[in-house]
Amino acid sequence: EDYSLPVVSVAVAYNVGSINEPPGKTGLAYLLENLMFQGSQNVGRMQHISFIRRTGGDLNAITTEDKTIFQQTVPSHQLALVLWLESDRMKSLEITAANVEQAKETLIEEIHQRKATEPYLESSLTFDRLLYPNLAYSHPVIGNEADVRNLTVEDVKDFYSTFYTPNNAVLSIAGDIDKRKTEEDIRKYFHTIQKGKDIPLPPSSKPSDKEATIIAKEFLVPLPGFHIGYRIASPYSQDFYPLKIIEYILLRGITSRLYKKLIKRTRIARSLSGSIEKRKELATFKIFVSSSNEIMAERSKRVIFSEINKLKSSLVSEKELRKAKNIFKMDYLNHYATSADKAVFLAEAFLFKKSLDDLPGELGNYLSVDHYSLIRIMRRYFTNEIVFDIKRK
Repeated sequence: EDYSLPVVSVAVAYNVGSINEPPGKTGLAYLLENLMFQGSQNVGRMQHISFIRRTGGDLNAITTEDKTIFQQTVPSHQLALVLWLESDRMKSLEITAANVEQAKETLIEEIHQRKATEPYLESSLTFDRLLYPNLAYSHPVIGNEADVRNLTVEDVKDFYSTFYTPNNAVLSIAGDIDKRKTEEDIRKYFHTIQKGKDIPLPPSSKPSDKEATIIAKEFLVPLPGFHIGYRIASPYSQDFYPLKIIEYILLRGITSRLYKKLIKRTRIARSLSGSIEKRKELATFKIFVSSSNEIMAERSKRVIFSEINKLKSSLVSEKELRKAKNIFKMDYLNHYATSADKAVFLAEAFLFKKSLDDLPGELGNYLSVDHYSLIRIMRRYFTNEIVFDIKRK
């Protein structure tokens, strides 16, 4: 409950993403996100969007490897409208041959656009296949073009009826609400929706324990570069707290170690990016660098490994640790900045089985990370790196 503004946000999160797609049917989850706006029993094509916008509200949707979330923010007196819209597409989505073909063409066009505008896309996808244990975790969320072209109406209907059900969803509401009336409306619109079938488990997510690997391949890219990746602890592990602080020390912001060493001081790298990436119970620590030539790329690589080795052997200064924690804290609190942020944050937390009682103390777990735990974690996980060199064709 948040009465600071007369608005309410609704998030419906489904526990489904690209890792749940059957082999040879990639793109299904992303396709369903599009189809969820193409009409249901009582709502016409694209009317979901127009209904929300007519109230002065806004909406968003996202599909990732392990989740699909629909979010809407409207004036608080329009909450019942959103609940009706969400319940209607949960129980009676219109999946017709025409709708599916149109959604497939839209998706294929987006695949082409991404290939044309993201020069390092192919290298990133190839790198993911090295990092993750099987195809379910490594293929692109948007799907492969050949798979998308071959999807049938029955494929889509089966995926929808399996995963877009009450027993595989979380409803989160935040903002200016009357709790009693809201609970009544939820029962009114969702109570009659039938529970779906048992949800099939995704493929095994056991991390691969490959040894350190160095691979090089040529791509049509503007500049040479490289990817570096480490397989790290599950997001549900206590080790994840210091790992997140390490991400901020190395990569986040203009005061981070790698930005200062590669971009600000020496300019031996033309671009730098990286983060911890979570896919269900798997997590990886990824770094990407492009440089003006292969000599600069090799120098950049040496700098990165030098900084990683320093973190394994030397204590981070109190000043640097405090700065990293302050930047992290600011980013973390931004998860609560608006009612929409709160609704999505709570839906994700519940979806991934976090105890809501533990959430108030979660920030403290990150901020209590000490110097010695950083060294312990670096020595445990920052070994057996995967290095993927990108050469220009």
